Amino acid sequence: MAGASRVKICGINCEAAFDAAVAAGADWLGFVFFPPSPRAVSAERAAKISAREKAGPPRVGLFVNPSFAEIAAVLAVIPLDILQIHGPAAMAAAIRAEFGRPVWRAVGIATAADLPADPEGADALLLDASPPRGATRPGGNAVAFDWHLLRDWHPPAPWLLAGGLTPENVAAAIAMTGAPAVDVSSGVERRPGEKDPALIRAFIAAAHGESRR
Repeated sequence: MAGASRVKICGINCEAAFDAAVAAGADWLGFVFFPPSPRAVSAERAAKISAREKAGPPRVGLFVNPSFAEIAAVLAVIPLDILQIHGPAAMAAAIRAEFGRPVWRAVGIATAADLPADPEGADALLLDASPPRGATRPGGNAVAFDWHLLRDWHPPAPWLLAGGLTPENVAAAIAMTGAPAVDVSSGVERRPGEKDPALIRAFIAAAHGESRR
């Protein structure tokens, strides 16, 4: 389907969001293991939610500057398929070697100089806006970076576009950037940490190139 991209719904922390994402055809389901986030869940809670659908989309765990012990503790409770890391580039290769799972590395983008030229051990790159001044969490915090920066970029690995995406702008973002995959969290929420099943469905439909009904 022309213009279609794969979709990761991140920050799932309730049954309604999980069910909506699965039913609408999400390509990945993301759980946040970073307590300062309003979307954070415990490993036990994530496992309970994930158990609603034994198969389905791969589960992605988001970690911020984690220790091996932190990751191991989560994996002992929920068998994540992919580890998404916010931290130094060298961390990706070390975590991949330790746990034998694909690792996605989040990269904050403010200028063209921030665009990665090397995957540095990661299996995929997630391009997000750099945190605004004074932010307490990594990532774009619902803000988009200048997508025009991607015009002459040559991706060194598979990648996802994140930051400031919504059901209303995701199709335009994909058309402008050629993103093969997109990641959304706050853009499908009623309020911070509270996912809206209708927005999840609308976002996935738009990103997959399906017409609104």
